[in-house]
Amino acid sequence: MSMRTANYAPLVLHGQRLVLRTLTDNDYESWLEVRTRNHDWLLKWEPRAANSGHLPEDRRSFVGRCAMRERERQLGTAYGFGIFIGGQFAGEITLSSIFRGPLQSAFIGYWVDESQAGHGYVPEAVVTLLQYSFETLHLHRIEINIIPRNNASLRVVEKLNLRYEGVAERYLEIDGAWEDHAHFAITAEEWADRAPELVANWILPKVD
Repeated sequence: MSMRTANYAPLVLHGQRLVLRTLTDNDYESWLEVRTRNHDWLLKWEPRAANSGHLPEDRRSFVGRCAMRERERQLGTAYGFGIFIGGQFAGEITLSSIFRGPLQSAFIGYWVDESQAGHGYVPEAVVTLLQYSFETLHLHRIEINIIPRNNASLRVVEKLNLRYEGVAERYLEIDGAWEDHAHFAITAEEWADRAPELVANWILPKVD
């Protein structure tokens, strides 16, 4: 029997100006509108093999992906969220490939509506997810891997001053080509030192 996401209460995290919420079947129309409008903005950065198709955008595929994300959440192997700004869907952020045991690590990936880029929403979403990762899930290390020529994504880690660890050559197949990726990371120890600053800047309400 297929699992519908409506059977589970969504997981909601709050940033300073945005909300991260697990996606459900009911988000399809708003998701499709943003994806369609941002086709050229997003396509060149998406992981896929040279001979594979692009991310299916029909309702059935979206519902299946939501159900898969929900199964991952229940298993504790990954967490996928929609980014909502002013109540409107504006992108996605994921905590994926969660390894327990001696690693206690995961990866963060994200994309955002081009019309919302440059306003600090993605750094805010990253900090919101980092807080959940370290303080609720008790992970030890989070990585963000970025194609060196993806300047918009690089600005996110630069704004957060995440630690740079070097470049992995031909690390991931992106839009049919093996691309180098710059590694950025933060550990639980670094989070403990920097949490007051990051939370104050990106999560707590601003005081006039």
